[in-house]
Amino acid sequence: MNPHITRTEHSAPTREFSVTLSPTRRGARLARLLTTAHLGEWGVPPESAAHIVAELAANAAVHGRVPGRDFRLSLAVHRDELLRIEVTDTRGERPPAAPSDPGPHAENGRGLLIVEALADRWGTVAGPVPRKTVWAELDLAPRPAHRVADIHDPVDRDPRDRDPVGHDA
Repeated sequence: MNPHITRTEHSAPTREFSVTLSPTRRGARLARLLTTAHLGEWGVPPESAAHIVAELAANAAVHGRVPGRDFRLSLAVHRDELLRIEVTDTRGERPPAAPSDPGPHAENGRGLLIVEALADRWGTVAGPVPRKTVWAELDLAPRPAHRVADIHDPVDRDPRDRDPVGHDA
């Protein structure tokens, strides 16, 4: 079986939430608060997801901001096994830089390192123009070893597959 041809789709989500927010610090804060509230209501531990949303929403507000255009937060739980977080902004021409060590004295630049540390998987999807979506997934239940490979989607672009200059590897 060729892994570049096979693409496993997630089942239909059992719970979904999506909201459009202003690309401001207030909008990013509201994204985190809404995530905590919805996941708590769904019985899903919100801690890691809230941190991931805080970082992705802050990036959308700072790096993905286009005046007059909002960003979208989407949460989906699939079969009580997987939480998918998506943050979509309207700066598709600016993909996130690969996570790197910003140095001990830097005041920013650690957001994607936090996402990488907390998420089981994450990546980006370009389009439709002018949008891009940065997504992260958290496993809610332990997965059997044979299923881990089934969910990997080789079509999605993963920022970790880029060289330090930002060109595709």
